[in-house]
Amino acid sequence: MSRPARRIIQDIWNSEPVSVEVLVAAPAPTSPERLRDSFFEAIGGLTLGLVQARHWSLGCGPLRLLRFGEPEFSEGAWTWPIRGGLLAGRAGGSFGFGWRHGRLVGFVRDYLPRLPVPLYRRTQLPLHRLLTRLFLLGLRGRVPAPGVPVEPLRRMTATALDLAICGTVAACLPRRRAAGWLLLAAAYHAGFWSATGRTPGALVARQRLVSVDGGPVSLGQAAVRLGALPLALARMRTAHDDAAQTAVVDAS
Repeated sequence: MSRPARRIIQDIWNSEPVSVEVLVAAPAPTSPERLRDSFFEAIGGLTLGLVQARHWSLGCGPLRLLRFGEPEFSEGAWTWPIRGGLLAGRAGGSFGFGWRHGRLVGFVRDYLPRLPVPLYRRTQLPLHRLLTRLFLLGLRGRVPAPGVPVEPLRRMTATALDLAICGTVAACLPRRRAAGWLLLAAAYHAGFWSATGRTPGALVARQRLVSVDGGPVSLGQAAVRLGALPLALARMRTAHDDAAQTAVVDAS
C-alpha cells in the first residue's frame, strides 16, 4: 500500500472525538432521580429488548456495548464518564441528561467511537439521535398537550384521502405490484410527516402531525410511526403515536 493511501486510512481511523446534543421542549423540570434512572429503565423498550441496561452499562446479550463510571450531578444534569465497551474506541468522553431553560437535553461529549467517525455518523449516530429523542419525548410526556387533539372522524378522513392519492399514483405506474404500492405509500407518508407534518389528506382535514413537545417530527420518528401502524390497527388505538411520541393536532 502506498504512503498516501496509508495516511488517508490513518486519518480516518484517528478522527477527532464527536459531541452530540438532542433537545426537547419541556416546560417543567424533571426530578434529579428520574433524570438519572429513566434512560436505563427505558432502553430495553426503546430497542425492543435488543439492548439491556446493567449497572451503568449497556449490553446486548453477552456483549457489553458501553461501560460508564458513576454519574455526577451538576447544573441540572447528570453526567456519566465513558469507561469503554465494544462500541467505544477508547475510554474517555461522557454522556448524560439534564434540564435547562425549559428544555430536556441529552448529550454525548468528546466520544471516540470504535468505528471510523465518517462511518459512525452514517450508521450509529442517526440511531443514537432517534433513541435519545424518543426517550426525551417520553420523559417529557404529553402534558401539556402540543395542541388540540383531532377527533377520530377527521383522522380517518385524512387517511382515506391519502390512501386514495397513493392508489391513484400507483395505478399509473408500470408493473403495478402490492410491494411497489406499499413502498410508495411509506415514502409518501414518511416524507410529508417529516417535511411539513401534513400530508395532502391532513391539509384537507385541517390537522398536523407533531412531536409531543409541539416540535416537528423527525424522519426517524416517521419511520417508527409507520412501523407501528400494524400494531395500531390490531389494537384499534393510537399505538403508532405512542411508539413515535407524536400527536395529531388541529391546524385550522
